[in-house]
Amino acid sequence: MARNLLRAGHQVVVHSRTRAKVEALVAEGATAGGSAAGVAAAVDAVITMLPDTPDVEAVVAGPGGVLQGARAGLLAIDMSTIDPGAARSLARRAQERRVDFLDAPVSGGEQGAIAGTLSIMVGGDAAAVARATPVFAALGRQTTHMGGPGQGQMTKLVNQVVGATTLAAVAEGVALAEAAGLDREAVIRALEGGAAASWQLSKLGPKMQRDDFAPGFMVRLQQKDLRLALAAAARLGVPLPATTVVHELLDRVERDGGGALGTQAIVGALRNRGR
Repeated sequence: MARNLLRAGHQVVVHSRTRAKVEALVAEGATAGGSAAGVAAAVDAVITMLPDTPDVEAVVAGPGGVLQGARAGLLAIDMSTIDPGAARSLARRAQERRVDFLDAPVSGGEQGAIAGTLSIMVGGDAAAVARATPVFAALGRQTTHMGGPGQGQMTKLVNQVVGATTLAAVAEGVALAEAAGLDREAVIRALEGGAAASWQLSKLGPKMQRDDFAPGFMVRLQQKDLRLALAAAARLGVPLPATTVVHELLDRVERDGGGALGTQAIVGALRNRGR
């Protein structure tokens, strides 16, 4: 994502806990920021992309964080997937510092991030979204303003529910096709031509068949997202029985040591259960 900003002509200041990542981007034209506060003090817009809610809270609002270094008028864009309530809280804290905060989680996976074709779901003030348009244009193919603070995150949780349950359906189909002795390439090709077609089928189905579990999106991060979705659904009184089953299947993968595998490793839980 940082490389796509550089390619689009933006001046990019970067910070990461992993020095090698910073050095690689500096070699390509970025500037090292030294800290989250240091980045915020040097730029007009800050983007955070972090694993979980506590990480975002620490980097944005903690000691040495974005808000500590921010000038009035800074645009703070969090593109992580976090709790919608936390996003609303961060937006309020940012407003106190006269900073515009947008929650803008993404979908499209590692390849979408590399290609700059992400789908971006944004919560926050419309004027701030308009200011962020050149940034989003460098990162994604589609940006949708979903409403006020937290609504981008809520939309991402909906995305994760649909994506994860579809992934499980693909895994079930792959497991059934294997047991029936169907030609693996032919079965994917047949399904892609009909109503069962999906991103998960075309991108992750063949990986399941090859036992290629290299992570594009890790099981443990999917589990974090599903916990957030299930908690939100419980607050809203919405039953998510299919999502609950997927969460349980991925929990089995985690218990078997597969938390750092790609989400397509869910097929292993189905194979093992059938043996």
